[in-house]
Parts: sequence; C-alpha cells; structure tokens
Amino acid sequence: MADKTSKKSSVFSRLYVQLLIAIVLGVLVGHFFPAFAVKLKPLGDLFIKLIRMLLAPIIFGTVTVGIAKMGNLKAVGRIGIKALFYFEVVSGFALVIGLVVVNVIKPGAGMNIDPATLDTRSIATYTQNAAKLTVGDFLMNIIPNSFLGAFTEGNMLQVILIALLFGIALSRVGPRKQAVIELLDAFLGVMFQIVRIVMFVAPLAAFGAMAFTISKYGLGTLRSYGELMGCVYLTSLLFIALVLGSIARVCGISLWRFVKFIREEILVTFGTCSTEAVLPQMIVKLERLGCDESLVGLVLPAGYAFNADGTSIYLTMAAIFIAQATNTHLVIGDQLIVLAVLLLTSKGTAGVAGSGFVTLAATLAAMDRIPVAGLVLLLGVDSLLNEARAVTNLIGNGIATVAVARWEGLLDRDKARRVLDGKAVA
Repeated sequence: MADKTSKKSSVFSRLYVQLLIAIVLGVLVGHFFPAFAVKLKPLGDLFIKLIRMLLAPIIFGTVTVGIAKMGNLKAVGRIGIKALFYFEVVSGFALVIGLVVVNVIKPGAGMNIDPATLDTRSIATYTQNAAKLTVGDFLMNIIPNSFLGAFTEGNMLQVILIALLFGIALSRVGPRKQAVIELLDAFLGVMFQIVRIVMFVAPLAAFGAMAFTISKYGLGTLRSYGELMGCVYLTSLLFIALVLGSIARVCGISLWRFVKFIREEILVTFGTCSTEAVLPQMIVKLERLGCDESLVGLVLPAGYAFNADGTSIYLTMAAIFIAQATNTHLVIGDQLIVLAVLLLTSKGTAGVAGSGFVTLAATLAAMDRIPVAGLVLLLGVDSLLNEARAVTNLIGNGIATVAVARWEGLLDRDKARRVLDGKAVA
C-alpha cells in the first residue's frame, strides 16, 4: 500500500502532471464560475512578469558567454547567417501550408461582410502602429537610448544587440576575458536557480490564465469561430508533424520524443500563451540534449526574436480569412504577394505589443486589396488562437536550435538519443 501511495505522490509531484490538472481545472472554473474566474487573470500575469523580469539578464548572459566561449568571430557570423537563413526558409513553409489549408477549407466563405459597416475604432491602435512600421523605425528601435535602457524596458532585440557587442568585445581582450566569463557563468547559475523557484507557481499561473480566457470569451465563442480555429490548429499540427518532423529526422532525433522531452515547457506555454515564460528552461534543456552551449546562447534568443512559425501560419490564414469574409476575390498572384510581404513583415515586429495584429495590418495596407477594416473580425478570436501560435513557436525554435547545431557539427547526436530515450540525464 505504501508503495502505491509513493508512486501516486511521485506522479503528482511532476510538473507536467500538475500543469495538466491546472489547465483542466482552469477550463472548468472559467466555464462554470465565470464571475470568479475573470478575477484570476493576475495569477497568469504575475508569473509572466516574474519570468520577464529575469529574461533580459539571462539573454544578455547566454549570448555574451556564447560568443566569448566560441572565440572565433567568423564562426559566430557563420552561425548567425545560417540561423537567419533557416528561419526564413522554415517560416516560408509555414506560410505556404497556412495558405493551402485556408484555401481548401475556406473558413470565411459565406460570411458576406461589408467592410463599410465595420466599426474600426477598436483596431485604431494597430493600424496606427502599422503605419509607422518602416525599415528605418525598426532599425532605430533596435538601438537603445542607453545601455541600461534595454534592460529596464525589456526589449529583447536591444538586449541581443548589447550582448552581441559585449561578447565580440570580450572575445578580443585576450586572456583577461576568462575572469569575466567565469563571473557571467556564476551569475547565470544564480539566475537559473531563481527560474526554478519561480516555476513552482507555474501550475497556479496556468490555472488562472486558462480560467480567465474561458470566462472572458466563453465556450460559445469557441463554437462561433470554430472553423477558423480548427484551421489554425490543424495547420499548426500539420506543420509540426510534416515540416518540423522531417527536420528532426534529418537531425537524427525523434520529433515525438523531443516534444515529450519539453512537455513541461509546452504546457506552461499553452496555459500562459507565452513562449517567454519558458525561455530559461529551454536553454537548459537544449544544452542537456547535446547542443553546444555557446550555440544555444546565440540561436535560441535569435529564434525568439525572428522565428515565429506559429505566428506565420496565423498571419497568412487571417489575411485570406478576411478576404473570404468580405468577398474580396484574390487571384493566385495576389495570394503570392501576401506570402512575399509576410516573409518580410513577419520578421519586423519582434518585441512590439500586439505584433501579430500590427504585422497583419501592415501587410493588408501594403497590398491595398484586402480591407484593413476586416481586422475587426479577428478581435474576438485572436486571443483564443494564442495557444496554438505560442506552442508552435516554441517547438519550432527548439527544433531550429537543434537543426543549426547539427548543421554546424555542434550537436552530440548520441547524447541526444540517450537523453530522449531516458537513458541519460545530465
């Protein structure tokens, strides 16, 4: 009897089990007690704020140490170029799959919406930000007003820029760099310990965030937009299984075992709709998997800034959905223009609040074919699709780091297989 009790307690002590229970309880509380559940939003917000508080120093430390330990600046540049090339190609696949599925299922067909009747006041912020979305503004936004400003504002691109410059400078100071690297390593060790402490409240955060989402939007809203949601979730699954699965096989690992390996991070991301909430844990797990520490410190933060596969899927489907709903006829050439524009604009809003909507507004404005006012149709469902986007982004960035490591010969495949088989734990 004692043996059975200990087994049960060990199962419930696992974080992914606690997260699953929390998410299910959140859905139930949100549905049956909406007035109470809407007050639980701070639980998820507080957890994300705690993690975001740690992100800037962790990103700075991992990128800086990665460059300094690599030493060879040519290797750093080569890895950066390969990573950006990978991000663009794989995002292209995500956009194409989204385009095919939305054209086959046609979730917006039959809505017959007249754009002139739509109240666009609710999307004014997004359209105004989209109008300012120029290459010059994007480049200026990468440079912080002060060294500490990037850290206080939590702008990921600015922190990465400072870390790149600091790491390059550190690699050029000779033997003296070792003392700084050891100091940063010790500092990162402390930061990751803080992350482990914060993760104790992850189930509570997932419960609160899920309860709030269901209480605010309701299961009825899920049914109303069911077809579009089904399209996005189906496309995300297809992309993960076909594209990321193929890349994982080329790298010599099993996608299913990799997903199982990061299941806790996936559940946290699903519950909180935030990939940032698990960035520190993903760094640790990818290093444990056999990816070179210095490469992980470079590629994973860059992926968070530039590689959003789930968002790419949503953007292309949302653009065509609006066209279908407003009876805007698009020929193949028009849809290819949507793809081309999104390949550029989807990389230009990292760190911008409401970046998905801003990117979509900029894309529709650039095309001048699909009415920008149609964004109003997505306001009710946008938050309900965050889970699919966030989880796809998370898995995509994990596989991206493994792929670039394999490409560079910096992946220990034997260790990766042992870890994924559960035979070796670092």
